[in-house]
Amino acid sequence: MAAKKATKYIFVVGGVMSSVGKGIAAASVGKILQSRGYHVTNLKADMYVNIDAGTIRPAEHGEVFVGEDGVEADQDLGNYERFTNQTSTRENYITTGQVYAEVIRRERNLEYGGEDVEVYPDIPKEIIRRIEACQEKNKSEITIIEYGGTVGEYQLFPFLEAARMMKSKRPADVFIILISYLPTPPLLGEQKSKPTQHAVTDLYSVGLYPDFVICRADHPATLDIKRTISNVCSLPIERIISAPDVYSIYDVPVNFEKENFGNTLLKIIGLPPKRKDLADWTALAGKIKKINKEVKIGIVGKYFNFKSCKDTYISVIESVNHAAWSLGYKPNILWIDTEKYEKDKSKLKELDDLDGIIVPGGFGKRGTEGMMLAADYTRVNKIPYFGLCFGMQILTIAYARNVLGLHGANSAEMDSLTKYPVIATMADQVEKIKNKNYGGTMRLGTYPANLKKGSIAERAYGVSKISERHRHRYEVNPEYIEKLEAAGLVFSGRSPSGILMEIAELPKDKHPFYLGTQFHPEFKSRPLRPHPLFTAFLKACIGRKKF
Repeated sequence: MAAKKATKYIFVVGGVMSSVGKGIAAASVGKILQSRGYHVTNLKADMYVNIDAGTIRPAEHGEVFVGEDGVEADQDLGNYERFTNQTSTRENYITTGQVYAEVIRRERNLEYGGEDVEVYPDIPKEIIRRIEACQEKNKSEITIIEYGGTVGEYQLFPFLEAARMMKSKRPADVFIILISYLPTPPLLGEQKSKPTQHAVTDLYSVGLYPDFVICRADHPATLDIKRTISNVCSLPIERIISAPDVYSIYDVPVNFEKENFGNTLLKIIGLPPKRKDLADWTALAGKIKKINKEVKIGIVGKYFNFKSCKDTYISVIESVNHAAWSLGYKPNILWIDTEKYEKDKSKLKELDDLDGIIVPGGFGKRGTEGMMLAADYTRVNKIPYFGLCFGMQILTIAYARNVLGLHGANSAEMDSLTKYPVIATMADQVEKIKNKNYGGTMRLGTYPANLKKGSIAERAYGVSKISERHRHRYEVNPEYIEKLEAAGLVFSGRSPSGILMEIAELPKDKHPFYLGTQFHPEFKSRPLRPHPLFTAFLKACIGRKKF
């Protein structure tokens, strides 16, 4: 019987500071190895005691990315999917909360055989079990594990210990990549490696050493800096990889290849290079830089006064990018807080200067009246409108108020006493809301839908049956569907049962593009395969420019 082929594990850890691109680096490593003919999977490990990312404010931690099976995860899973086209499930996401919850569950069920349960070694062992389960589920030859945070942080110790334990048992199969920041003090004007040296020392202190150091900086790492880090880490200089700021995130794998990272990585982990094919990706990265035509898109909503909007709506932004680039345009995205429209409706005229608007997902009442004003203004003035989840609900409420004449119509989420609840709580959510059972209890993950023949949606997809990812508690109230359709709104996408409305739109002869989805199409867009609805929306926006 043939021996089981060894699988490889690559841990990506951060040094010096967070938010310098570990997720993009991990995704790029996956892309490069994939381009060499290997089956890879990416896994994100977050240090939070939260069970998942679903209860964390987007303004606090960035977008909540939803996987195929409904896992509410860190935004980096979106990067993994966009770079490698893999499909993420709950096996691709680990949190401290998940680990402790499982260890405690097993202890309560006497699964430890009466032994005392301790942080060491039982917590690292559960982390290892989850990493190996991810590999087994995805049948990956190489599993790339990104650790949130930075070395030296107390909460990361059990995860680093898990990596050390794996490394001690399988030294030929486990490898460490350190992502570290090289600051350039303005008054000195030269890069400094000392913080990275300290990060390496922190890694040594827990029994690990880097096999590669990726140097993040605003400019390419100098040869002197590479030599210094090489000496400190006792690594050959070719394993010190420069990762300067680039034009777009899609340049990162291309830049790594310029450093010969792929060949060196495969040599170190002991795998033959197989084929090499990054041609389509390289062509895309080059094309992006040459585009000079612009399309102006307004993202209309809230959450604009806190952390970077780019983190809160990263999948939406990238979906707009993918579609615009495929059409030869560069998107100019403007962030529009709708609360100003509630105070002064005359400011709605600024929407005339846009080529189209997107109302993305969201929760809560704040700013919603302004969103409805924007939705109605774009309907009347034939400005392309694309509503995502909450944005479809806003579209429906605005239509009920202004076309159907149901003044005061609203969502039960925003006004539980509204006379016309055109958006209502989903039947299976009533008890969950009543009992404040919020975490992981929405309609989550992939569900099928049937499309109306000849509709904008059906023409965009080119098929009559689709499958998309959801994250919501509320839906179009079935009591109002017939009335809304009689008034001209078309529900062009429905669940197979016909009960849940998945897409609402106006016909092409009434509006160039006025469409909302109850699902989140942004989770399935890819740089080399833009989502068809985003492409249809961008085409309408470009058409408005020409008009």
